Amino acid sequence: MLKSLKKSNRTSSSYILKEENKMKNEENCDCYEVADINKPAPAFTAEAFHKEQIKKINLEDYKGKWVVLYFYPADFTFICPTELGDMADHYEELKKMNVEVLSVSTDTVFVHKAWHDDSETINKIKFPMVADPTGFICRSYGTMIEEEGLSLRGTFIINPEGVLKAFEIHDNSIGRSAKELIRKIQAAQYVETHGGEVCPANWKPGEKTLKPSLELVGKI
Repeated sequence: MLKSLKKSNRTSSSYILKEENKMKNEENCDCYEVADINKPAPAFTAEAFHKEQIKKINLEDYKGKWVVLYFYPADFTFICPTELGDMADHYEELKKMNVEVLSVSTDTVFVHKAWHDDSETINKIKFPMVADPTGFICRSYGTMIEEEGLSLRGTFIINPEGVLKAFEIHDNSIGRSAKELIRKIQAAQYVETHGGEVCPANWKPGEKTLKPSLELVGKI
């Protein structure tokens, strides 16, 4: 009985110590909102290089527009300029869809400017190039590679109410397609304004959608 009581006391003390340490860690750590589908996109304010100027931008300022957050590892690299150049080539099309693009990396605004001045491809960019040297935005959206201080390739689609509707994060060796991104935004915009309808695989504007119902079960 005594042995059992001692064991119980040790367990209790250990539990209390663990809880105290947990509380201390929570007090000392940086706290981040977490990106989650159909939840408000994590807010941020940051500097950006845009139209030959350094500007302070706030995600909240883009309410009323669809927003694409386009995370990439670093300036002056290899796949990144091909992706950003592709986005630049489709930027006017995206703007006509009421979409704003914000590219994000852990570089400073000064590195963004140097790259913009140095590269013909990057010089085409007309959208804000957000600087996240502290990694706060990357951590909020789950793209940060802590041991490298760089971001994974991540694409986040936010609706005009500031709610996250779609995202993808993948290995940095795989480049993305602006055309496929546009198709996803078109689908997201369609279902936003057509309650009860859903878009099947590879759906494009003008094609048939689906209306989930008991009658449809097993008939697709």
